[in-house]
Amino acid sequence: MRISKEKAAENRDRILKAASRLMRERGISGVGVDELTEAAGMTHGSLYSQFGSKERLVEEAIADAIATKGQELHAGATLHDYVSEYLSPEHRDEPGGGCPFSALCCEMRHQSKAARDRFTAGVKGMVGWISGQLNAGAKQRRREDEALATLSSLVGAVVLARAVNDPKLSDDILRAARSELGL
Repeated sequence: MRISKEKAAENRDRILKAASRLMRERGISGVGVDELTEAAGMTHGSLYSQFGSKERLVEEAIADAIATKGQELHAGATLHDYVSEYLSPEHRDEPGGGCPFSALCCEMRHQSKAARDRFTAGVKGMVGWISGQLNAGAKQRRREDEALATLSSLVGAVVLARAVNDPKLSDDILRAARSELGL
């Protein structure tokens, strides 16, 4: 039985959302096709008919996660608000709904060129957004460098805060990063 284009698009989106969440929660290598199809309420056949391979699904799930998080940065968002939310215990504790950069960065070097291209494009887009939030009077190269340092500090702090098993140290990492960024 054939399904409508609308239903196929809905299924595709459901698989992408489930894959994006699970990959951020457990890591790309920590999620198998069985878990992905179960989480999306789909079959292996539907996953493979939509994406062809897990590798292709990874590429598209990365792009979807980055696009979804990017849409959350509405025009009125400030860098201060973004940093405060990013370096919060809530973001640290909910990787499945959080930033794909901090959730997936450590695995990206092991992924396909296409997946890394999507991730890289997302990083460049985020650097552009942060740069646009910085001092407009500063030279563009200076703003870009500051944006790169800011994004690196954000991602690094969350990765480290998630990695340690001492809750106080984890909170201290987030607090110190917020303080040092001075935003």
